[in-house]
Amino acid sequence: MTIEKTRKNGELTLAVEGRLETTTAPELEAVVKSELDGVTALVFDFTKLEYISSAGLRVLLSAQKTMNKQGSMKVTGANEIVTEIFDITGFSDILTIE
Repeated sequence: MTIEKTRKNGELTLAVEGRLETTTAPELEAVVKSELDGVTALVFDFTKLEYISSAGLRVLLSAQKTMNKQGSMKVTGANEIVTEIFDITGFSDILTIE
């Protein structure tokens, strides 16, 4: 998994490529925790994300809880597999997905 960070005017975009699962979720969690100071808008760009597991969903839930206090969060570019996982788990009701 690779994570590309782009910060502009209080908006942080994290473009995640590969698979977000048990072995890679801690890496994304560390990036999220270290980068959220001063961020008012968090965007997860999942255009190149192939798969997300429950470990990845936990990272998103944690990020959403933080961003509820300091701004907004959205997920963009999710493929059919990732979107289906969001739908099955109910995350599509919790997250802003575009």
